[in-house]
Amino acid sequence: MADTSHQWRFFRAGGFDQVQLDTAADLLALGQLDQKLWVALSCPVQGIEFDARSLQFIDADNDGHVRAPELLAAIQWANSCLTNPDVLVQKYDGVPLSLIRDDQDDYNKDDAAGAAKSIKAAALVLAKELGKTEADVLTVAETSAAQANHTERELAAWEAAGVDALPLGEATQAAHALVTELDAKVQDFFTRCQLAAFDVRAGGLLNASQDALKALAPSSLATSTEAISALPLSHITAKAILPLTGGINPAWAARIAALHDTVITPLLGAQDTLTGADWQTIQTKLAAYTTWLAAKPDAAAEGDGLRDLEKLARYVRDLQTLANNFVAFRDFYTRQGKGTFQIGTLYLDGRSCELCVSVNDAAKHAALAGLSRVCLVYCDCVRGADKRSIAAAFTAGDSDQLMVGRNGVFYDRPGLDWDATITKIIDQPISLSQAFWSPYKQVSRLVGAQLQKMAASRAATSTGKLYQTATGALQKAAVGAPAAPPAPFDVGKFAGIFAAIGLALGAIGTMGVSVVGGLFLLAWWQLPLVVVGLMLIISLPAVMLAWFKLRSRNLGPILDANGWAINARARINIPFGTSLTQVAQLPANAQRSLSDPYAEKSSSWPALLLILVAAAAVVWFLRFGV
Repeated sequence: MADTSHQWRFFRAGGFDQVQLDTAADLLALGQLDQKLWVALSCPVQGIEFDARSLQFIDADNDGHVRAPELLAAIQWANSCLTNPDVLVQKYDGVPLSLIRDDQDDYNKDDAAGAAKSIKAAALVLAKELGKTEADVLTVAETSAAQANHTERELAAWEAAGVDALPLGEATQAAHALVTELDAKVQDFFTRCQLAAFDVRAGGLLNASQDALKALAPSSLATSTEAISALPLSHITAKAILPLTGGINPAWAARIAALHDTVITPLLGAQDTLTGADWQTIQTKLAAYTTWLAAKPDAAAEGDGLRDLEKLARYVRDLQTLANNFVAFRDFYTRQGKGTFQIGTLYLDGRSCELCVSVNDAAKHAALAGLSRVCLVYCDCVRGADKRSIAAAFTAGDSDQLMVGRNGVFYDRPGLDWDATITKIIDQPISLSQAFWSPYKQVSRLVGAQLQKMAASRAATSTGKLYQTATGALQKAAVGAPAAPPAPFDVGKFAGIFAAIGLALGAIGTMGVSVVGGLFLLAWWQLPLVVVGLMLIISLPAVMLAWFKLRSRNLGPILDANGWAINARARINIPFGTSLTQVAQLPANAQRSLSDPYAEKSSSWPALLLILVAAAAVVWFLRFGV
């Protein structure tokens, strides 16, 4: 790394040091900063919230990515065109006219240092058109519009010059297109005729051969057949006269007829043949139109100095912002704004998720983004006929109600709302509270599922027995046979079963008595500690595992999957992650009524159980004391 006397300042966020780029001196010294300290070394020009035109200027090789050398080159180019580089960090919406350098003697359009002289000239012309002085700022919108106005003026001048280049009026365009299309075939015909005039043997050889015609015989022919189109335009003779009303190759007959009616007759008068001299005359009469058409200005071409003026205005406005979302992720980690990769906010399941990135292929993105250890929810978003896909990071709450098919609303950065539907979920821990209660929720779901299975099995068994009984009774009634008496209850058969059930209940009761007895031996203040200890024994493993995963969450794989080249371990720790997802909360000054007319009726059993527990506690206190 090159030696530098520049004093860098860093701030720590996300578990790593990031450089502060607050002054123009910081920007100009970036080339001396070790790139191992940069957060990113490359970013895509698509799928991020940044001015696409500015990124197009910076992406010098037009490969769809902005890399570190291109950002450095843009900063140095802007500095070479300004008298005071401090304007790069002063949040202007364009470039002050008075700060554009104009002291270069030589101008070379490929030389960044010489571009300013042409920029200054274009800026002065534009300022005069807008009624501005050198003390004013030429905004990005004004410099961008100048290019469009330049193109419009060029097109207007070109169209005015074309009035005298239309020998056939409005039909000239179609006539020119037809002549251009037929030129190669007509020239081929006259060249063949010239060879026939040169040597009589050439006449037979340059016409369609017998073998070529035989090859066509077995095929199903049409005028569009390529082999027919390749044959000469007409019969080759030394006279070099092309008939216009007959004897024309069928593949070209319709176009020759159109040529006769729309070009030859208007330009040469009524005639049934065409000579080489006639063809040359037609091209001469259309030459002015051909020259005028070739001079049509390119709509994408910039006027002299206007492109660089717009480029400079955009650089003054955008370079510091881009650097602080490229060399460092200041906006993202300081929460003073949104990073360029944050494309909007997803509202779903009572939460708002601010870390949303654009996705082209969810399956491909998930293959790498899954390594981030962030709970990602992929959604397809629709707004009218427009569609887009996003990946949203859920970093607070739980995942109990996140499931494929659920709907939400996505708001993009301009504020437009999109219908969002979950299509894929990468399940990862979201919060410590979710991890703490997860064992109890799993047991609750398991018990609930087993009870539902048992109830369903019992219901199916009862229904089956009822169906068999009813069917058997009907069948016996139909044949007139008396119903068989039910089999007597066999006590011996079920004695073992009853004994096993009794033994199990006894063991459970003994264990319960032992636990309750042990609890009664404790002091009153020890009981809460026992409950807390039991909960920690159950929940602590899940909480510890979630804690390690939450601390190791990494933004890098999420952005790398979108084409970024993240150069740092951009962690999302627990406090910062919690701030990226907001959970629904009532406003601070809201009034809340707890009267619910549709609330479920409360049962008296919990109250009775509480009374029994309190009574047992009183008895224990009176008996043992404290």
